[in-house]
Amino acid sequence: MAQAYRRRDSRALAAALPQFKGYMLEPWAAYWEMSNRLDTASKTDIQTFLSTYAGTYQEDRLRADWLLQLGRSADWQTFNTQYPLYRMGDDRSIQCFAALADFVTNRADVAATVQTNWLALRESEEGCSSAFDALYKAHKLPAQVAWLRARLAMENDRPQVAAQAIGILDPSWVKGFDIVYQRPAKYLDDKLTAMRPKTRELVSLAMIRLADSDYQKAAQQVDKLRWRAQLSAEERSWIWGVIGKRAAQKQDPDALGYFAKGNLAQMHEDHLAWGARAALRAGQWARAQAFINAMPPGLRADSAWAYWHARAQLELSPGANDPARVAALNALQALAGTRGFYEMLALEETGGRISAPPRPAPLTAAERDAARQNPGLQRGLYAIQIGLRAEGVREWNYTTNLHHNGGMDDRALLAAADMACRAEVWDRCINASDRTRNLVDIEQRFPTPFRQSVVARSTAVGLDAAYVYGLIRQESRFIMDARSGVGASGLMQVMPATAKWTAKKLGMTDFAPHKLNDRDTNIAIGTGYLKLALDSFGGSMPLAAAAYNAGPGRARLWRSGPLAVEGAIWAENVPFPETRDYVKKVLANTTLYAAMLSGQPQSIKARLGRIGPPSEAEAAQPDPGADLP
Repeated sequence: MAQAYRRRDSRALAAALPQFKGYMLEPWAAYWEMSNRLDTASKTDIQTFLSTYAGTYQEDRLRADWLLQLGRSADWQTFNTQYPLYRMGDDRSIQCFAALADFVTNRADVAATVQTNWLALRESEEGCSSAFDALYKAHKLPAQVAWLRARLAMENDRPQVAAQAIGILDPSWVKGFDIVYQRPAKYLDDKLTAMRPKTRELVSLAMIRLADSDYQKAAQQVDKLRWRAQLSAEERSWIWGVIGKRAAQKQDPDALGYFAKGNLAQMHEDHLAWGARAALRAGQWARAQAFINAMPPGLRADSAWAYWHARAQLELSPGANDPARVAALNALQALAGTRGFYEMLALEETGGRISAPPRPAPLTAAERDAARQNPGLQRGLYAIQIGLRAEGVREWNYTTNLHHNGGMDDRALLAAADMACRAEVWDRCINASDRTRNLVDIEQRFPTPFRQSVVARSTAVGLDAAYVYGLIRQESRFIMDARSGVGASGLMQVMPATAKWTAKKLGMTDFAPHKLNDRDTNIAIGTGYLKLALDSFGGSMPLAAAAYNAGPGRARLWRSGPLAVEGAIWAENVPFPETRDYVKKVLANTTLYAAMLSGQPQSIKARLGRIGPPSEAEAAQPDPGADLP
């Protein structure tokens, strides 16, 4: 049935459905059959499904599908009846349709909701774009919101999203958009461009696009007299923010100079984040603090920026009794803990060390029984175990996080995690345990499956087993048959070409690509490559982790610069969001695993070290990983 659903084979779905009466995964079978014909099903059929499977993930999933359909067809009466029953409530498109329904039926003020949701969505869609269209025509939202969405889309190389946004303002403008995206320099050099005041925002989009490929050329453009006269101060500030961001990502020492040409209050939060990173890398603490102060409150409260703001205050406060220094130490103390990368840094900054937190009281038999008898958890684990991982993960997450408002409480989450651990479905064990707010079971959050194999192989190649565990937890969550979108396989997510090279380097004469999903082979290849990367980067765990995720060539490029910086600043400046997050999590994982395995307090700062260009002595030695793929 899963295969028939992916093929949209209505006949096969209808024929198979009766066979699943009473089967544990019957709700999935019924959902696939009904979802496949939702556009032709009667309201009675849909209501019968919702009633039959009331309380399940599949009921809520079908209601979400139906709400999107009702929104597209503007059936606001039925929409308003169904929307309060939608438990997940996390789909921004549905939230926008709900706002539009409220506007159409009650003339409610929903502008802020629509604007927030639309600007947050990365892909083109119908709900929020339809809601914006209606509010724009009713003069409840300005055209500037569409231009902001187009700018964000252009920065993230999503031309279809940008075209959809400006098409709402005027469909005829979409015809000329292709040259703005494909050949921005040509568009800006056209003498007629400056004579089109209604589409002057297209100039901003062209400069944003140009900055992506050549930020220095974009800087020359925005400084031209013709654009100073045509573009507003807000538009120029945004463009300078984009140029500064691109320069910071390239580690250009002129990045801060580009940011200085704009008004921080008129830049996007992503520009401010990159301005702060560039200032940290340059050791300009006052500038870093200024960027953080300009961030919106929600971003400023993020653990990363709360930490760096407090660090900047410490660096800038001369005396031990200085009020700013006392305030900074108090802020770090409030952040300190073992939950994440910056919490650990704050703990060490205030004199602490990282230890495994004490485990909570053991689960009772009643708590374990409640988890085992939960139908959503049962279906989630069973689906994963028979090979329907995507469906099982969605049902598991819904059951733990969204079925009840606020999700399960801590004890219920620990019981769910225990159920998954006992079934050796390690990713769901970690996922459920990670969500607890006050109780921490460190052995659930940081399990050590395959311990004999991992420790033996790590020892054999000279690696810290905690580092290997920290990396596996981030790579695959211990899913044996994990496979990434680019073809990496197994526990340590090794690419076939990399595996072949590593096997040859290690003298593994019997290696074949199909063996990558064999546990011990995968661990042998992964640890072998990680050790070569670690040796190639002088024992630096952050650099080796970055090389493992993004390739050694990029890691070498990112360590360049005139001076060494502390490892946390280097990690914050990794230009790829995925790799930046990866390095932080691998190092945080490693530190906690080390505390668990050794029973001794640990230091994340010691593992981060300082990172910069190779020393003379290091450069003089042959690089054992010069040919690392």
